[in-house]
Amino acid sequence: MTATTQSRTSDLLDYPAPRASGCPFDPAPALLDKLDQSRLIRVRLADGTTPWLVTRFDDQRSLLADKRVSADITRQGYPVPRHGERGDSMISFILMDDPEHNRLRRMVTAPFTVRRMKQMRPAVQKIVDDQIDLLLSGPNPADLVEAFALPVPSLVICELLGVPYEDHRFFQENSNQIVRVSPDPMVPRAALGRLFGYLDDLVGRMLEAPGKGVLSGLAERVTAGELTRAEAAQTGVLLLVAGHETTANMIALGTLALFEHPEQFRLLRTSEGPRLINSAVEELLRYLSITHLGRRRVAAEDIEFAGQLIRAGEGIIFPNEIANRDPEAFAEPHRLDLSRDARTHLAFGFGAHQCLGQPLARLELDVALTTLYRRIPTLRPASELDEINFKHDHEVYGVSELPVTW
Repeated sequence: MTATTQSRTSDLLDYPAPRASGCPFDPAPALLDKLDQSRLIRVRLADGTTPWLVTRFDDQRSLLADKRVSADITRQGYPVPRHGERGDSMISFILMDDPEHNRLRRMVTAPFTVRRMKQMRPAVQKIVDDQIDLLLSGPNPADLVEAFALPVPSLVICELLGVPYEDHRFFQENSNQIVRVSPDPMVPRAALGRLFGYLDDLVGRMLEAPGKGVLSGLAERVTAGELTRAEAAQTGVLLLVAGHETTANMIALGTLALFEHPEQFRLLRTSEGPRLINSAVEELLRYLSITHLGRRRVAAEDIEFAGQLIRAGEGIIFPNEIANRDPEAFAEPHRLDLSRDARTHLAFGFGAHQCLGQPLARLELDVALTTLYRRIPTLRPASELDEINFKHDHEVYGVSELPVTW
């Protein structure tokens, strides 16, 4: 028996657990039940291993900041919800520990600072305005995902990285396959390989002819001997995929959530000034918590926690969607309340591996959502909720399409 197996696995909750089809904005009911029952439980993954799952908000913050908890995917016992994930040879720094994690992360920190985001606001505003112009000049009804939610973050991340937007079909298709929870491990791995090859080629061209953007900066570090070309390409893959998948799904799913909560939608459309807009963005991030497989870690040494012994080599999973519904952290957590102060949510994780791109995500959601609803005040759904296809089989939760009219 391995450290992450138990004698009676038949009684354990399978992870990830499915969300309820009739309540698409809430976490899986089985996970919410565990939040009420226990701080630390065992779950069963598809490969038969049984890592720990941390349910409560405060406990997730505590363990995610604990230096005895490792993010290194190559450690034995690291929980892998997808078959074959551990075999990926192109591992980004988010799956490493310090000092390698810190060495690679600090090379791309400067472009994502709050100060840099303030400088980018006019460019993001122009991208959003241009896409709304295209949306209004096109067919009505339209698919908001295809016409707005996906192109806005794709254009923004292309400008930031220095990636040609004319290649967006290629990287959007492969990015979608990377985050899909496929039973065939070769599907996401092949997509990852194609995207890695694409970014590696771009870095190679920038070594010969430096340009603008984060990728060119990484190429300069390759020339200076601070980074390998493979590390630069893999960092580019991470930023490109994360930079548009999460924000695109937040724009579309957030809009649908507002359609289903008309009093909150009205509050946002009629508000003036940044205060409510800022709180609305944080509340939507908390309420929807779109990452689907939790943050995964492995104990680097024995840890006594919540009356349990987590042994070295045992996996630990942090599903932020249920931590963000913990009533000890947020009053009436299942209610969408755009006026609440939800900025302590765990949608971007916590600790040293907290999401690097969160200032960019906040900027895009702020500009995209407020501009869209202000310029198209009659925006409304063009299909019933039960006709919407939700991404239950993706690492990033959202909708495949969102028909709208105005």
